[in-house]
Amino acid sequence: GQLQHEAGMPHTYYEVLVALSEAPGRKLRMSELADARKASRSRLSHAVARLEANGWVRRESCPTDKRGSWAVLTPEGFAALEEAAPGHVEAVRESLFDPLTPEQVKALGEISAAVLERLSPKCAAAEAEMALREESLADIGETAELAKAD
Repeated sequence: GQLQHEAGMPHTYYEVLVALSEAPGRKLRMSELADARKASRSRLSHAVARLEANGWVRRESCPTDKRGSWAVLTPEGFAALEEAAPGHVEAVRESLFDPLTPEQVKALGEISAAVLERLSPKCAAAEAEMALREESLADIGETAELAKAD
């Protein structure tokens, strides 16, 4: 809510901008960006379209793969991220860490690590299933396009 109210962007868009800002050359293949954000490719494509409309991201064609494209953080997008980050970091700190003692922060880290370790195999399996489903849908779409061309 803080990001939406103060920076005019949903948390999902902030995460995309962060991922791009940390990538070499401030760009990632769309598929890598989807994987990094744990998002479906269609959901990520929608988010990137909105970020493009704001002038914060642009897409570039991949010269080696006609089906692939890159998401590139623009200077305006980096400036928006720089403007949004301090307020977001402060809100997270105030909401999550300030109420805790140092011992509780340590315990939270240990608990989070244990939960993540337990969920990782399930998450990996779900991600693989989602990727196969999306790949299958892309292949179906490509086959339909070829059929139209014939």
